[in-house]
Amino acid sequence: MLLSILSWLLAVLLLLAVLAIGCLVLATLWIAAKAERLVPPVGKFIEIDGNRIHYVDVGDGQPIVFLHGLGAQLHHFRHTLFAHFGPGYRLIALDRPGSGYSVQARGATGRLPEQAELVRRFIETLGLEKPLVVGHSLGGAITLTLAVEHPEAISGIALLAPLTHMQAGMREKSGLLNIPSPLRRWIMAYTVAIPTSLRYARPTMEFILAPQAFPADYMVDGGGWLGLRPAHFQATSADVVAIERDLGRIEQRYGEIAMPAGILFGTADGVIDISIHGEPMQGKIEGLDFEPIDGVGHMPQFVEPERVAAFIQRMAAHAFRDATSPPLHKEFKEPFGG
Repeated sequence: MLLSILSWLLAVLLLLAVLAIGCLVLATLWIAAKAERLVPPVGKFIEIDGNRIHYVDVGDGQPIVFLHGLGAQLHHFRHTLFAHFGPGYRLIALDRPGSGYSVQARGATGRLPEQAELVRRFIETLGLEKPLVVGHSLGGAITLTLAVEHPEAISGIALLAPLTHMQAGMREKSGLLNIPSPLRRWIMAYTVAIPTSLRYARPTMEFILAPQAFPADYMVDGGGWLGLRPAHFQATSADVVAIERDLGRIEQRYGEIAMPAGILFGTADGVIDISIHGEPMQGKIEGLDFEPIDGVGHMPQFVEPERVAAFIQRMAAHAFRDATSPPLHKEFKEPFGG
């Protein structure tokens, strides 16, 4: 009799677990469908080595490629910055593989050198002549990886609040995103991750944007809804794992960078500390153009778009001037910020 009751209870618990998982899957699919309805694709698609890359490409002139940060997408530039550039620039922002509407190739890992190689192939496929590359946050780490591993492909780099160094406690800060197992990552993406992310979306973004206010148009015009999709969660988790595996090795090579390079950093950034990821870079890249912005947080392109655009255009002037000028011996180059 007791065994029969225990078997019945076990069956009930199993049924409840299946129903709970089913509800989570349905909620995830509903949230993802809403995200795609509210923020549809806005650009073009191109196939590169099995990756389907979504990108926007506007204007004519000197090419500038934009790489977004962790959990973000191309609207972080298209929506905030592009309107502040005058004529003479070709502005190209892409969704990194798995983020936004870009689809990651089967078997891709998201490691930093792999992403840098994909950007190189993207530049090559579009026929861009040594562009300036702009990287925000984790996009800054990928831009730095590109600069040390494929310097021949680009003319210069402009970094916005970049992630540049490994530091103690990074694993703890990444929380549930640090999932090395692709299978576990997939299970999380289609069950608890997206409903939980929706619940905490606003406080999370308020923290990331602090001390500035959360923009009312961020979720739609800023593309925020696109982060609430399973593939995007998986790509974000893979990015977190890649940081831990690759960044320590990449940071040892910053001294090799011999192209125009600049960093713009908010002094009130609570996500990436300027004293760890910004100021020490002045002694690692010769001639670095370093511009701190007092009181600004982790998203300068949202709150100071004119100043950010001016910084990028200043870096473009240095990069494209040097690209068309006869090379000088490194020790005689004037500082790029001079």
